[in-house]
Amino acid sequence: MGQYYELHVAGITRLLKKIRISDELTIASFVMLGDTELIEKTGEELFSRLPEGIEMLVCPEAKGIPLTHVIASKLGIDYVIIRKSVKGYMEGPLVQKVQSITTREPQIIVLDGVDVAKLKGKKVCIIDDVVSTGGSLKAVEDLLEKAECTVIAKAAVLLEEGGYIGEDLIYLEKLPVFRDQE
Repeated sequence: MGQYYELHVAGITRLLKKIRISDELTIASFVMLGDTELIEKTGEELFSRLPEGIEMLVCPEAKGIPLTHVIASKLGIDYVIIRKSVKGYMEGPLVQKVQSITTREPQIIVLDGVDVAKLKGKKVCIIDDVVSTGGSLKAVEDLLEKAECTVIAKAAVLLEEGGYIGEDLIYLEKLPVFRDQE
């Protein structure tokens, strides 16, 4: 198995380092932070595939934040970031537990009460960089249900193969995972 995976997305190519995350599983590490061209091109492509009627974007921190900003700018709307911990400035935060493929321990995601007020009654789209098993996506959806908004779209740059099977996800490319026997 080579050390890199060649990704082709939104008309550009990137070499992704393969990272072992368990004894049985290796992934191609996709980090778009700091890659302006990648963020802009994938943001434009996702924007072109989104349905009409989105009133607000929601993004879990942190790698999808610049992507969400690009898409929000094109849509002419605002966005909210779901945090990974309760911050001192938060007023009445909503909290949801989550287990991610890339973390060993269960975590929490948090929506500031101020942002809950912004989202209430809105039609929202969840934006992320990669969807793997869908566990984090489901936790975000559960949190947004508590915030009394309606998720009308979910979008990510990449969908890892063999994980999330929801046909409701808008994505640009599939990203393979590598098992020991491969």
